[in-house]
Amino acid sequence: MEALADYCGRALGPEPRGLVAEQCPAPPAGGPRLLTRVREAIRTRHLSPRTEEAYVFWIRRYVLFHGKRHPAELGGAEVTRFLSHLAVAARVSASTQNQALSALLFLYRRGDEVAAVLAHLDGVRWLVAALLYGAGLRLLECLQLRVKDVDLVRNEIVVRAGKGDRDRRTMLPVALRNPLTAHLVRVRRLHEADLAGGAGWVALPHALARKYPSARRELAWQWAFPAMRLHRHPDTGELRRHHYHESAIQRAVKHAVARAGLAKPAGCHTFRSASTWCSASQRVPDFMGNSHCPGAVHGSLRPLWTAWMHA
Repeated sequence: MEALADYCGRALGPEPRGLVAEQCPAPPAGGPRLLTRVREAIRTRHLSPRTEEAYVFWIRRYVLFHGKRHPAELGGAEVTRFLSHLAVAARVSASTQNQALSALLFLYRRGDEVAAVLAHLDGVRWLVAALLYGAGLRLLECLQLRVKDVDLVRNEIVVRAGKGDRDRRTMLPVALRNPLTAHLVRVRRLHEADLAGGAGWVALPHALARKYPSARRELAWQWAFPAMRLHRHPDTGELRRHHYHESAIQRAVKHAVARAGLAKPAGCHTFRSASTWCSASQRVPDFMGNSHCPGAVHGSLRPLWTAWMHA
């Protein structure tokens, strides 16, 4: 019971010729490019195709204006310099300048919204939501992680049987390594208590239970986010823990969105939608407790970039 209490209480316009997406800085190998991510985010929010083309054009032009530096390396001063250039050197109209500003606000402002929601979560619910955003996981992909799928040395997470029944690797944000490490220590203690109480079994995928019968009680195969309650399997009589139920996370996020005062529909999928177009910028967002990190953006413009950096 002490181990369970410890786990429950503390777990935490037209485009000019020659400007193409390939000119923008590229994310790590295998990941979508910045403008592809921007398009996905715009379509997720059901903005018009005309708005999409205008925003992509201005974001591309902003990146090129600053020598192809990544937006995560830029902040309010660079935005101001770009907008001043449009008004003074390019002599664009006020409405055109406003359109460019709207595009850049879209590029940057959503990080504040994510931070506002995360601020109203705690424990396991905060950690799961942060992983959905920071590692780009789907809700069930996160909840169905096994302890062995989290590599804290290489800062990697292995997603098993994800979309299309494929395995894939994704990076663990450095800002989440310590909270996740502490969480897994509590999971280990909880499992040790279960073993001492005659429990500790877990369901294994496919035929692995027959091939490796002892693995069902090994820590490596336990859920990284176990449920708080044990259940008895009707056929075997084994006392098992299922993974944390998705509805509990969904309810918590829904309430957090309401408390954050966001006047828009949002849920667990919103964290992944935000993450899909965030670049691997090697900058840790300050809402994850790393405002001291070089290159972090402060003030009213906080980029939404996910921290994929290695230790």
